[in-house]
This record gives sequence, structure tokens and C-alpha cells, in this order.
Amino acid sequence: MSGHDTTPPTVTRSAHSDGATRASVRAWFGLVLLLLPMLALATDLTVLFFALPTLSADLQPTSTQALWIVHAYGFLIAGFLIFMGRLGDRVGPRRLLLSGAIAFAVLSAAAAFSGSAESLIVVRIALGVAGATLMPSLFSLLRVMFADDHQRRLAIAIMFSAFSVGGAVGPLLGGALLEHFWWGSVFLINVPPMLMLVALGCWLLPERRELISTRLDILSVALSVAGMLAVVFGLQELAAGSETGGSTWSHLGVVAAGAAVLWAFILRQRRHPNPLFDLALLADRRIAVSLTALLLVAIGVVGTFFLFTQHLQLVEGLSPLHAGVWTLPYIALNIAGAMAAPALAARWQRASVITSGLVVAATGAAALVVVIGVGGSLGWLVAAVSLSSLGQGVAMALISDLILSSAPEEQTGSAAAAQEVGGELGTALGIAAGGAIGLAVYRAALSGVPPAPGPAAALDEAAGSIHGGLRTAGDHPTLLEPVHDAISLGFQVYAGVTTVLVGAAATLVAAMLIRRDLATTDSSSSGGGHPGQYT
Repeated sequence: MSGHDTTPPTVTRSAHSDGATRASVRAWFGLVLLLLPMLALATDLTVLFFALPTLSADLQPTSTQALWIVHAYGFLIAGFLIFMGRLGDRVGPRRLLLSGAIAFAVLSAAAAFSGSAESLIVVRIALGVAGATLMPSLFSLLRVMFADDHQRRLAIAIMFSAFSVGGAVGPLLGGALLEHFWWGSVFLINVPPMLMLVALGCWLLPERRELISTRLDILSVALSVAGMLAVVFGLQELAAGSETGGSTWSHLGVVAAGAAVLWAFILRQRRHPNPLFDLALLADRRIAVSLTALLLVAIGVVGTFFLFTQHLQLVEGLSPLHAGVWTLPYIALNIAGAMAAPALAARWQRASVITSGLVVAATGAAALVVVIGVGGSLGWLVAAVSLSSLGQGVAMALISDLILSSAPEEQTGSAAAAQEVGGELGTALGIAAGGAIGLAVYRAALSGVPPAPGPAAALDEAAGSIHGGLRTAGDHPTLLEPVHDAISLGFQVYAGVTTVLVGAAATLVAAMLIRRDLATTDSSSSGGGHPGQYT
């Protein structure tokens, strides 16, 4: 799509006294409009955390289906994110954004009225593809709307904050809706903001005039998505093998096949003249280490938060709304950590602050292992999870800055895309790994329960799935305590996994970046520049 004859009022500028251009008031209204899809994207990643038990009671999904319902959306976003960014460069980000918003609204309504687990999974997959059109378009439009550097940075900061808040309040919003409506309401809430975006977008949002004609490498997209989904599917089936009837070796074969496809994707990026992702960016140690840390932390912390929300309902017996209230300290400390990060980086070295934040996050995860092990109260449980969230907030805010500021100016877009893929992939992998490991530990724990608490047939039935175990315990009350203990043990084991993952990320940043950060600061101090930042 080329430029239109009329330029939308959003791009109207007024001259600033120092010669810099300033965005019009209407541009800021356009930013508010862009917050709608960002909030919808973020809440849709986590809103099912509390809706899953209610949804499962209605649709009766298997354990594997329940995992796919939750995280198929996030994996498809991650798989298509870079491709959609390139597509927006060809057809125009506004056209792609509004087209994706229409699809997202229609699919959200379809998800709300899904009549089976299978149909909901299909819709969630399609929602992921539609969602992938939104985020790269948002950031591309910000560059058109805000020419002034300071205003653009503020707009980007507001957008990132909206994504963080949306993801954090998703479970709380889901809990509040489930207090009064059926589970489909968690999908229907996405329809009004998307329709508003479509209605006002043509007026408030500009289209970019400079578009590219570079061919899109569809084979690279297919390789990345197919490889990623094969790996995740294989891992899920390993955890739920007895229910699906497949053998362990066949599931391992699926994982290996997926890894091979992903390797083929990497090889193609090296040779292709127009790769979906420029692997040369990873030659910069700061970018490579930051992306690795981002992925490790997301897998650990997001998976822990997912199991935490399930624990509040399934073990503590809280309603969805009350469980959502207990997540507020987690949300508040995560935001507080992110907001404090810039001030901390101004006082101390950036890499040192990142390492310290990761150490705090790992300490919170380790404390969670202890609290669950000693049967601590709900208050102590929330305190440990929230401590981990505080450290994660500090570290992730600065890791994002490190990725973007370390890339060459002409490759900032590629670096931003890599960051988004890492975040989306880490979130989806965290939910998948948390669910799979939690289920595997749950089954192993129940297999060791002696027959005394209940009939052997009841134990076998309870071991099929967590929700099935709770239903079985309703008929055989003597099984309730073993089922609760097994769920808690899965949560505890994954908190231990998180401690290792986040600790590894902290060690990586400390070993690879702190010394270089100090050296760069010394250079900046002697030759100009800003302390604590790379030049």
C-alpha cells in the first residue's frame, strides 16, 4: 500500500523552540487508541490462568488439550511475529493493524462460544496468528507518529508499561468476570476495544509512506513455526503420555524432529539474502546474553506464576476473584521494580543492577521452595512469589534497554523484534513447561500413594489429570489430601527449576557483561558519554 492523498491529522507537527518537531495532541489520542490492542494482547496471554478450572469443568479437555488451550496462542504469536513485521513493511503497518484487529475481534467471539476443547484450540491458534499482526504494527506506527526522540521514547515506555500491566491484571480480570459470567466472557472482552480501534484507526492513525518490496521468505516462517510447535507438542505428550497412549520414544522423536527443523531454520537465515532474523545481531555479546537471560527468566518466572494461580484455586480453595486479589502484591512489586530500574541504573552499573535483580528473583523462587516444603501460610507463599516478581521487574526493564541500545541504529527494528520474540516465546514456554512438569510430578506423586487412602481404581483415575483428581477426590474424600499434596509438590519442583534458570541467567550476565560494562564506563568517563551506558 502506498501513501494516501490525504495525510491523517495525527502526523501534523508543530515546531519546538530548539528546532525539534513535536507531535500534535491528536497523535497522543492515537497513542491512547494503540493502547487498546496492546492491553488485549497482554491480557489474552494470562486471562486463562484463572478461567482454566471453570473452562475445564465445562469442556472436559484432556491434560494435553488444557495445556494447548492456554498457550497455543502465545506460541503462534512468537512464531509469526517477525514475519508479520516484515509483512507490515510491505503492505503498511496501519493496514495490517486494522486487518488484524478485525480478525482478532471475530476470533475472540468464536472462542467465547466454542463448544468443545478441540474447536477452542483451533480458535486459539488462529487468535495467535491474528495477534502477531498487532504488536509489530504498533511500534512501527509510533515511529511515524512521534518524530521527537524524547516523545517517542515516552510513547514506547507507555506501550511497554501497558503490556506489563495487561499481562499482570489478566488473571485478576478473568477472576472478576468469572464471578458473574461464564468462561466465554474472558474472550468477549476483547471485542469492544478491537472494534473501537477499527472505527477510529483510519482517522487517528497515519499510514507509513515508505514501504519495501523485499520478498517475504515464507519457507523460513514455516520452518520456525513447525519446529517450535513440534518441540512443544512432544514435550507435552511426554508429560501426558499415558493419557494419549503414545510411547515415550515416539514423543522424543517428535521433539528431535522439531529441533532439526529449527536448526534448518537457523541455517536458512545464515544463507538467505533477506532473512527473517539477521543472525549477525547475535555476534554482539550484549544482545546475545540479554536475549538468553530474557528467555531463561521468562520460562522460569511465568511458569511459576501460572502454577501459583492454579495453586490458589485448586489447593487453597479460593474463588477466581479472591485468587486474583492475592496476585495484587505480585503485580505491584513487578511494576515497582520496573519503575525503579532506571534510577538504579543511573547510580550503579547497568549490568550490575541486572545481575542484582536476577539474584533477588532467584532468591524469591528459592524461598518459595522452602515455604511450600514447610507448609507455610498463604501470606508467606505470596511474599515469596512477589519477591521474585520484584527482582524480575528490575532486571527485565534494563535487559530490554540493553538489547535496543546495543544494536546498530539501522538494525534497531530487528533487535526489537528479537526481544518481542524472546518475551513471547519465554512466556509460552514457561506456561508449557510449568504445566507439563507440574503434571508429571503430580502423577509421579500419586503413583507412590499407598492403596489405603482409597481404592486402587480411584487412585488411577485421580492420576489421569489434576482436575480429574479433584473430581475423584469429591467422591472419595480420603484422596483429597494426597491430591492436594501432589499438586503442591509439582509447584515446589517447578519453583526449584525457576531458581536454577534465573540463577543461571544471573551468572551469565555477571560473567559476560559486568566487566565489559565497567570497561565501557571508564572509556565513557574519559572521552565523554554517560556513565553506566555502552557507547
